[in-house]
Amino acid sequence: MKKILFSIFAVALFVMPVNAATWVAADRVATVGKTIVTKNSLPSNLTFKVVNGAADNTSVSTTNVIQVSSTELSYAGNDNEVAAVISTELGQIINGKSTKDKLRNAAKAALKEKLSENNIINTAANSEFVTNKATLDDLKEADMTGVDLMINAGYNPLAMVVVITKMPGSNLEIVMGKPSNSERAMSVYNYLTYNYADKVKVGYNCQEYRNFLAYANDIVASRTKSKRALNKFNKEQEKIKKQRAKSLNQYKTSGGLTSWDATYAILNEMAATKKK
Repeated sequence: MKKILFSIFAVALFVMPVNAATWVAADRVATVGKTIVTKNSLPSNLTFKVVNGAADNTSVSTTNVIQVSSTELSYAGNDNEVAAVISTELGQIINGKSTKDKLRNAAKAALKEKLSENNIINTAANSEFVTNKATLDDLKEADMTGVDLMINAGYNPLAMVVVITKMPGSNLEIVMGKPSNSERAMSVYNYLTYNYADKVKVGYNCQEYRNFLAYANDIVASRTKSKRALNKFNKEQEKIKKQRAKSLNQYKTSGGLTSWDATYAILNEMAATKKK
């Protein structure tokens, strides 16, 4: 009997590391993605596809296939973190990022056509700073929507902070001793502390999260000490909460269309009517 038990134990020791080593983030996308879709009552015909490089989901409303970047998945070390990557991608779709980009590009093109190349308004609208700011704002919105999706699906939302801070940041952040993508990660953390304080208390056991807390705790403490700052924070977060809920509800009730899609369709229809 002892020999049999020893043999079983020896096999278990051999098999466990092998099984652990076979976990691959890309292999978990379909399962985790399906869970997020089902638990959030999103369109059931959505499927997921891992792609190399950046994901392109400009045509998801017709294909129903959501691309997930293999590059971003490389920063995921468990199902919670895979859920974070997928949820941000879903967040961008739900908030109409692709359509917003089309409208922005159309506006920029119109300015170029009407104003001279050196006009200050034209220069500002087409500057790298404005483009980067819009991209960061879009990501923040997507992350926060993603947090709601993760919680509804039973995943730890703090994984969103972890994945973001695992991704490469700026040289300035390194010099200042800030976590990578600190502004974006702090945006997620603020949203969580206001809306899901109980989830924040659960914590997340990894070094990246501990490093982030060392940065975030001072910001939270400073804000809490100032009644004015805290009131401002609460008002901002309440507004954000309503916006995120509105976007998600619009997406679900329309069967996968956003208010931005509707706006773009109306503008296209108006433009077509004028040409006639």
